[in-house]
Amino acid sequence: MDYQALEGNYTPGQFEEEIYQYWLKEGFFESRINPKKKPYTIVMPPPNVTGILTMGHILNNTIQDVLIRYYRMNGYEACWIPGTDHASIATEAKVTKYLAEKGINKWEIGREKFLEYAWEWKNKYGGIIIDQLKKLGTSCDWKRERFTMDDGYYKAVIHAFVKLYKKGYIYRGYRLVNWCPVSKSAISDEEVYYEEVEGHLWHFRYPIKGTDSYVVVATTRPETMLGDTAVAVNPNDKRYRHLIGKTVVLPLAEREIPIIADDYVDPEFGTGVVKITPAHDPNDYEIALRHDLPIVNIMNPDATLNDLVPEDFRGLDRYEAREAVVEAMKERKLLEKIEKYTHKVGYSERGHVPIEYYLSEQWYMKMSELVKPAIEVVKKGEITFYPERWTKVYFHWLENIKDWCISRQLWWGHRIPVYYCDACGFMDAFEEDPGKCPKCGMKLRQDPDVLDTWASSWIWPFAVHDWPNPDPNLDYYYPTDTLVTGPDIIFFWVARMIIAGMEFLGKIPFKRVYFTGIVRDDLGRKMSKSLGNSPDPLDVIRDYGADALRYTMTRLAPLGNDILYSNEKCELGRNFANKIWNASKFILSHLTGKPLPSLENIPLDIFDKWILTRYQETIKAVRQSIEDFHFNEATVQLYDFIWDDFCSWYIEVSKVTLTHGDEDSKQAKRRILLHVLEGSLKLLHPFMPFVTERIYLTLPRYEKTIVYAPYPVFDGKYLFEDEKAQARLIQEVIYVIRNVRGENKIAPGETVKAFCIVENKADKALLERYTSFVEKLAKSTLEFIERREPKPMEGVGHGKGFDIYISLEGSIDKDKELARFEEELTRLQNQKKATEAKLANPNFTNKAPEAIVQKEKDKLNYYSQEIEKISKIIESLKG
Repeated sequence: MDYQALEGNYTPGQFEEEIYQYWLKEGFFESRINPKKKPYTIVMPPPNVTGILTMGHILNNTIQDVLIRYYRMNGYEACWIPGTDHASIATEAKVTKYLAEKGINKWEIGREKFLEYAWEWKNKYGGIIIDQLKKLGTSCDWKRERFTMDDGYYKAVIHAFVKLYKKGYIYRGYRLVNWCPVSKSAISDEEVYYEEVEGHLWHFRYPIKGTDSYVVVATTRPETMLGDTAVAVNPNDKRYRHLIGKTVVLPLAEREIPIIADDYVDPEFGTGVVKITPAHDPNDYEIALRHDLPIVNIMNPDATLNDLVPEDFRGLDRYEAREAVVEAMKERKLLEKIEKYTHKVGYSERGHVPIEYYLSEQWYMKMSELVKPAIEVVKKGEITFYPERWTKVYFHWLENIKDWCISRQLWWGHRIPVYYCDACGFMDAFEEDPGKCPKCGMKLRQDPDVLDTWASSWIWPFAVHDWPNPDPNLDYYYPTDTLVTGPDIIFFWVARMIIAGMEFLGKIPFKRVYFTGIVRDDLGRKMSKSLGNSPDPLDVIRDYGADALRYTMTRLAPLGNDILYSNEKCELGRNFANKIWNASKFILSHLTGKPLPSLENIPLDIFDKWILTRYQETIKAVRQSIEDFHFNEATVQLYDFIWDDFCSWYIEVSKVTLTHGDEDSKQAKRRILLHVLEGSLKLLHPFMPFVTERIYLTLPRYEKTIVYAPYPVFDGKYLFEDEKAQARLIQEVIYVIRNVRGENKIAPGETVKAFCIVENKADKALLERYTSFVEKLAKSTLEFIERREPKPMEGVGHGKGFDIYISLEGSIDKDKELARFEEELTRLQNQKKATEAKLANPNFTNKAPEAIVQKEKDKLNYYSQEIEKISKIIESLKG
């Protein structure tokens, strides 16, 4: 691809797709083992195969791409391995719905036929998010793309299971789990979300055996009382101390259950007496274990009531059963009262119904020994977390870890490789189906469950290669360098990958973990489809361009902090790209085609030395920011240098030479302009890859892409501190004159008369030497004076060590300007009062997100500064 010119306006839709296809065709993202180069590896957190691009994906993958492009340009053998996760529950739900729309029942067609349809669905829809990620410009090695149900990956998962099973780390047991009645499967904590629900608190009377008395218990779930195996009070609650050890008769079920004492009971909740239903509440389950209580599961997998409840309630849905229990208690005069009650209810992320806490037989992994190496490597600093605060969270979880429920009652996924012989009772785990029982020769039956998705993705950093087979790619690219992910899965995935890496390879899986923040809207709400506040990233890319979205998202995201996003903020990124585009067009239009002199062989004036100094400072700062994961700081540093220093100042200064200088000085100026432009494009490329490549391909160059162009390296030879300070003084004088012009609405084409008082003799001498530059760039005449009293109709500006006075006579209508500024002053004073009132309201300051409160404080500060400035202008106009 060879672009000869930059034509027209910046229109990213005209070239982004073409450039990406060029990169793919040329294989620029493909990585190969190279003993002469140090590898830099990232494995993409595999998005669900059911997924579509979200703003969270934009943030996460942009940061990964910044790192990969940066290290690729720094000479590393950069390898970014992409892939998708089979997402057992999410995919099974999608396929089940897909079949239902065709009139096909999952249970009627059976497991094998269902899996055929699942693969058909995956092949048709499963790559959508990957195609969308390419629109973002992700520079993955797509030839290495993996899917967690690929044949090779599947074998790796099964190998890991069997190895741990043989070591005694995997076992079956009855435990309480999160249960989704729709998918009829156990689910992880990560697949549960909570919502506040307006419900009720029912107060029931439980008769005390052998007396006419009763205790009153309060519950939000009346239907579960049929599974009660005790009632409990706090041992320090004097009201009920005399009842401890007695028995109540469980209404409706007519079972006798004990009254026990446990510190868990809150005397302030309800009546201070609680019902204990161990099979359907995690806290009750723990109480039951402490007191050796029976555990009675009263529900079927679909959340209907089973045969362990009285006949009248069998087969009822849990909510039908709730109504029936309340009515039955009312009939028996055992319903004391009903109160309105708001509480949080856990919902299945995939089934979108309230979960049940459900006692069932599941597969578990013993974690107490497995976690020890994972704790040690982080303590030793072999793995570093960014931000560092997540290290404490990591330790807290691992040091208090419980055994991991790794089974799911689904069909789509990695099937548990345990086989049973119904004839002789044999049971064992195998990597391949043994076909028949090694003891009695009869046919074996495989366990019907599949593994939790996390129990397959925990080996992702090394199973993306050919593990457990010998593989030079694994030897070269593992361990990876950086993992970029969200803190919400620090336990479910990050910690478990570290555990797996240490257990199976004896090596850490990555050296650094960068935790992104959560993307929120301007009101501080987490972006979600249900709230309708989450834009479609593809629409944003269509409207603003991928570069603008990437730049804006990165700039809004301080290290690990949440970001407040709105589409309008992408105008910042688009305007930045447009500025670079127009600056590049200007520079290219001044190239004559004649060879330019080398940087070492040209004379440098004060502005040349200033821009070269600022360029070197920016190189150093941006490199440090990227390597320290301060990506937003890097974007600000690049913006300040490219927009302010290079485009707004140096290019403007250069126009004087390009217009009035001799040919040698023009060539020198062209060399520096091109040198800084090319370097700026390279510095910016990891953040805005498309526009930088598009411009780079028009420059006089030897490389066929910016992708492998060397990233600029700091060179102290081009630091000129004295000239930098001198140039800053000249700039500040020009800025102050322009600012006074702007405040007083002086027409751009009108030349003003400026007077300057300078405290320092050396500064005055410098400014006198560059008076012509100041006059051309500030559209003014400049006269140096010793002292001056402010006069009516005179604009005044101040800088460090100097004052500027500009005559406004003939430039403005005094009365009109006075009226305009007084109107603006009134507006600002009203805005300030409203903001002060808002900040004085505790309902706002205590309830609004911290970022929103800070935004109001910043507004107040701005209004105060503007009021002070405009008051001085009014005073000057009044004379």
